[in-house]
Amino acid sequence: MFEQIRKTLAHCPGRVSFNMGEMLDSLALDHVTGLTSMLIPFFSRLSKGYLMLLTKSSNIDNLLALEPNSQTVVSWSLNSQQMIETHEPGTASLDERLTAARRCQEHGYRIRFRIDPGILYPNWQADYGDLIQKALSITRPENITLGMLRLFSGHFGLAIQAYGNRARHLRDHAFVRGATDRKLRYPAKERIEFYTFLINAIRSFDRNVSISLCRETAEIWDIFKDHCAPRKCNCIIW
Repeated sequence: MFEQIRKTLAHCPGRVSFNMGEMLDSLALDHVTGLTSMLIPFFSRLSKGYLMLLTKSSNIDNLLALEPNSQTVVSWSLNSQQMIETHEPGTASLDERLTAARRCQEHGYRIRFRIDPGILYPNWQADYGDLIQKALSITRPENITLGMLRLFSGHFGLAIQAYGNRARHLRDHAFVRGATDRKLRYPAKERIEFYTFLINAIRSFDRNVSISLCRETAEIWDIFKDHCAPRKCNCIIW
């Protein structure tokens, strides 16, 4: 693995981000694998290679035992506590994730947040507002990326198999199919309302943190072009 990373960097003219959290949780099994104890020191010696860690855990003991470096970014996937309890069984609570993020930032790590997938339900504004208030009261992330639930048709069956009645309400929502990626999304009006609410909540606590959108359509990006930074997203290095 280390040799492959070196070869990749040798053939790329610019900076390269190695995203360890796209299809798995970067830290959930770190107490078993010890991967970060090898990867973080390794990346500290690379001039243009960056390690991206994304997690829903509070499993940070190995990180706190290491010397942090600018080549490593630790990002937490956040959601309201109600959605964590409903759809993310076995993961750390919102408070546990934020405490872990604060401890990592105090230790010297670069931290980011990804609030994705946003899910609409009764009283979602109060819960997501509470998330923002808690997060920005104890941390100063360099970026907050926002995204909303997006599905392929087959995901409905998988969700019902995994969550039973907790997922059946998804079928009742009036999702619309994207013209380019064919993904099912909340209607544009509801996505605009969600992003507007979160952006305003973030700006009430932090005027400077970069905000971005995850895998949104050009139509939505155009609406928020004065509020979101397309080149400062969760998985992009700057």
